[in-house]
Amino acid sequence: MITLTKEDGPADLDGVTHLSIGVSWDPTSGSSGGVMGMLRRKQGTDLDLIAVAMHGAEPVRLAGLDSLDPMGNSSLVHSGDNQTGHGEGDDETITVEFARIPSQVTSIVFIAAAYKKGSSFQAARNISFKVYDATGGSTQQVADIWPSLLSNDNGCAVAKAMRVGNSWKLEVINTTGKIKQGDEHALMRFAISK
Repeated sequence: MITLTKEDGPADLDGVTHLSIGVSWDPTSGSSGGVMGMLRRKQGTDLDLIAVAMHGAEPVRLAGLDSLDPMGNSSLVHSGDNQTGHGEGDDETITVEFARIPSQVTSIVFIAAAYKKGSSFQAARNISFKVYDATGGSTQQVADIWPSLLSNDNGCAVAKAMRVGNSWKLEVINTTGKIKQGDEHALMRFAISK
């Protein structure tokens, strides 16, 4: 079992064959109550969990948004887009099967963003990122990452998996930043900076 915190630095993933990262959030009505508050809660807000596969400093594949299996071999799979934050448990999940990740991929950066225009981190509450060891078909949570409520940013680099020889390490990043909404190049530049 691995236990991850930002302060610990990269953790060895020896023996971890499958890793999942999930994001969950609750819709909020902001400061408005009554009918407007109810409508805002019903509509929710759309956060997106995205994994950017890197070859050195170059982004080469993206899981999330409209790409659920960018490698085409189920090695990096996104669960699909939740546009409201409604429901129990993780709202979006990305699962990695390390043995099937192509050798050209040297790292994978996991980002949560209010990517689509009109979406907002400030319109969501209780944002949480969970990291799971999903080896052997079981799912064991190994980290719970909470971004700051004080940030006005719309993106959070959650974690980064790095290939080291024939094994992988995972580092908790939990760093926020600004991403131009709807701009995939801005999203990829944010991933490169991590």
